[in-house]
Amino acid sequence: MLVTHAFQPVYDADSRILILGTMPSPQSVKHGFYYSHPQNRFWPLLSALFHEPLPQTPEEKTALVLKHHLALWDVLAQCEINGAADASIRKPVPNDFTRVLHDTRIERIYTTGKAAHTLFQKHIASVIGRNAIYLPSTSPANQALYPWEKLLAAWQALLA
Repeated sequence: MLVTHAFQPVYDADSRILILGTMPSPQSVKHGFYYSHPQNRFWPLLSALFHEPLPQTPEEKTALVLKHHLALWDVLAQCEINGAADASIRKPVPNDFTRVLHDTRIERIYTTGKAAHTLFQKHIASVIGRNAIYLPSTSPANQALYPWEKLLAAWQALLA
């Protein structure tokens, strides 16, 4: 099924770290914000890393992101995908990062998961002249490979 990205990027002029997923999942689209699948570990992970209460609403999530000089978006603007299965992505169309990079002082770009990293490196890195740093996915499908402590340790890179 052809899917078009449902959200605007989250950032402000103080954003220094850009975190990129692949595409919003159907659950995220249903709930109206990034990483909104109830079992996705993204928000608990950011809460733990920054010693912040777990945000519940899109407004609280946005505030957490901006408070810590982060930016959120996704690699793709459009693609064919079955549900939330990144492995099923076909005909990817990358987002245009011109505005986000112009309006911020992004120092580091991180991709969450192998698909996001591969797509970024293939379609975007040479266009913007920057590479991304891989971080393991926070998806519930990744829990066996990355249990909580291992995931938290890998994501400590954001604090460097």
